[in-house]
Amino acid sequence: MSSIFRQKLTPQVYKEMVLEAKRYSGKEALESGIVDWLGGMEEVLKIVGERKLNEKAKTGVYGKLKMEMWRETLSYLGQEGYEREENRTEVEWEKDEESKAEGERRVQEWKRNATKAKL
Repeated sequence: MSSIFRQKLTPQVYKEMVLEAKRYSGKEALESGIVDWLGGMEEVLKIVGERKLNEKAKTGVYGKLKMEMWRETLSYLGQEGYEREENRTEVEWEKDEESKAEGERRVQEWKRNATKAKL
């Protein structure tokens, strides 16, 4: 999901959404470019008709353009991308655990030295 957000949103909106957990009303989402329009099924069908979006897919070019536009995100969704991201996540978790263990070791060492200094 983060890949989609990074590609669709401005850096400012992405930061607010991800790091600040900002929630957007429909109007704010439209103004920020998170959504393209507001409404229900009737509005969607109207826009699809007005923009002739259902006709664009007939030539096959539209699909190719969308695939290229979303190439990064699609690479994450494929099996190789999934495995790559899983491995990256595992490595990050291992580094995090090592860092926590090192921090705990340093705290224990500091406590031992602080106790010795008082004696």
